[in-house]
Amino acid sequence: MPYDHRNTARRTLALALAATGCCAVLAGCGASQASPQSGKAGASQETPPSQEPQGESGTQSRPPLASPSAPRSTRSPVPAQGSRSLAGRTVVIDPGHNSGNFRHSTEINKKVDIGTNRKECDTTGTSTNAGYTEASFTLDVSHRLRDLLTARGAKVVLTHDGDRPWGPCIDERARIGNAARADAVVSVHADGSAVGNRGFHVILPAKVRAGSADTARIVAPSRALGERIADRFARATGTSPSNYIGSGTGLDVRDDLGGLNLSTVPKVFVECGNMRDPKDAQLLTSSTWRQKAAQGLADGIATYLGG
Repeated sequence: MPYDHRNTARRTLALALAATGCCAVLAGCGASQASPQSGKAGASQETPPSQEPQGESGTQSRPPLASPSAPRSTRSPVPAQGSRSLAGRTVVIDPGHNSGNFRHSTEINKKVDIGTNRKECDTTGTSTNAGYTEASFTLDVSHRLRDLLTARGAKVVLTHDGDRPWGPCIDERARIGNAARADAVVSVHADGSAVGNRGFHVILPAKVRAGSADTARIVAPSRALGERIADRFARATGTSPSNYIGSGTGLDVRDDLGGLNLSTVPKVFVECGNMRDPKDAQLLTSSTWRQKAAQGLADGIATYLGG
């Protein structure tokens, strides 16, 4: 979650964690304090301000309990009928957070430059009440998305594959997309807002020019990418845009996320749902629904790229 949720949300999460004897690491998702207009509330350091302290995309989550990793389908993905090839296109997928962040609080709490200010390297991300972590969710969906895009001929690069002890930091995640000269970058997240807050939203970069950040050239194409994803994600999953961020559009513009500020290629964050709401959590923990989510992301990316 790329959020810096409101203080009330943070207090709510802190109390919940204290009650269970769990400790959360505040940092990383990139949540910003979202206003009714701006959307997200601090999910990951790159996630909007929901209602809990999060990092570059969202919420801080409890340490992993019994994270159910639902098995991925073993069937080879088949390109949609009539879809054009994405050969020659490069897509970078950024699985939000890392399960190892829980054990590396010192490293992920160190601040890095995001252009407009300095922010924590990363955060733990959020989790469902049952302990299914955002990091587990994002990696699973990212793998499914990679398979779907590869089947369409795209070159896919992951910012990490659960193969490092922690991180990468939000600035490094941005550099990976830039170095790949990606045609599109999608950072996969899930929010950690209050119960009753439901639905998905896509975070778009604001026009920022400060320090090492200059998003002028990517604002328009990133919006186009985000709009395509929002449309196709809703179709594939049957879920609605967020009822608490984006005023029903499913789109939120933010200037406080390092992953967006430092990007030189079209990039968006996708908060697939709210892990702290029981109804959304039921969807996010379903392997069937996660496949639909990946399909929606793939269809949105392909539509944006003309595939």
